[in-house]
Amino acid sequence: MPVVHTSAIKRARQSIKRHQRNKAILHGAKTVAKKVKVAVAENNPELAQTLLREATSTIAKAVTKGSLHRKTASRKISRLAKSVNSAAPKS
Repeated sequence: MPVVHTSAIKRARQSIKRHQRNKAILHGAKTVAKKVKVAVAENNPELAQTLLREATSTIAKAVTKGSLHRKTASRKISRLAKSVNSAAPKS
């Protein structure tokens, strides 16, 4: 029977917890980003602007939780903002 260290068991347990938490956080970020893209595709700038604010907040929270790298988050937010701004009516 192999020797199993208690610290290895704990690390495995922590890894599973982190994986589940990260998966949930990233799934939420993907969902709001998709909503923004759909609003832009439907040519609804007011809704897209509102959803962009929500998406920015959600993605930024993913960074503070350590689920997403800050530069990745910045790139995602930038691309979403760019798509919303290009869909906005020109004044």
